[in-house]
Amino acid sequence: MKKKVISRFTMILFVIGLMTAIQFNTVNEPDSRDTRDVWEIRQELAREKQLHSELLSEIGTLDETLSKYEKAANDSPEQVLKETVEVLRQDAGLTEITGPGLEVHIEPSQEAIVTGQNIEQISPALLIRFVNEINRFKGIELSIDGKRVINTSPIRDINGRTAINGKPIGTPPFKMKIAAGTLDNAEKLSNHLKASPILDNFYIDNLSVNVMEPQEEITVEGYDGELELEYLEAAEEE
Repeated sequence: MKKKVISRFTMILFVIGLMTAIQFNTVNEPDSRDTRDVWEIRQELAREKQLHSELLSEIGTLDETLSKYEKAANDSPEQVLKETVEVLRQDAGLTEITGPGLEVHIEPSQEAIVTGQNIEQISPALLIRFVNEINRFKGIELSIDGKRVINTSPIRDINGRTAINGKPIGTPPFKMKIAAGTLDNAEKLSNHLKASPILDNFYIDNLSVNVMEPQEEITVEGYDGELELEYLEAAEEE
């Protein structure tokens, strides 16, 4: 009888010890370990600092606009309002813009021309990837085959043709025009695109990408469609 009691007591102590050990390991070991190396952490930190800088710049712009409204409260608030509307139209891509930038020419590849292969339109998927590659740089204004690309511009297949803003683009060759804000940014973008591995994907489709040298002035067309303001309504005048 005494042996049974000791055995049961020993078993209970063993179970309690096992549960304590499991709980201790659970508390002291994190759910997931950060396996990033120092370079990846530095890149993440650089992205966060860039975002912080952009937010500070935007706050500064809004403060400046507010200051203009306060100064013009008794003089000409209508003029300040007009200037603000014009700035917003520019930011939305509704106006033509001229500044430092570059052109990118999408053309049939020389191999396709020599061998007499049919040149088809650039696919929406490839065009979207290339636009995303360009948009890695901030402050970019872009038009493709004369069609302005804004934040809401759809790039998709319509009846077998690649279309931007619902309008089909031409079969290559055609131009892409990019305003980069400054000549320095244009040169950085040019070097980035020339070295990008995405260019190899164009050769597969019998196309080539010629990134032209940056220029002091590039004119990018304004968006000529109607903005889809699904969640906005015009305010009624009092």
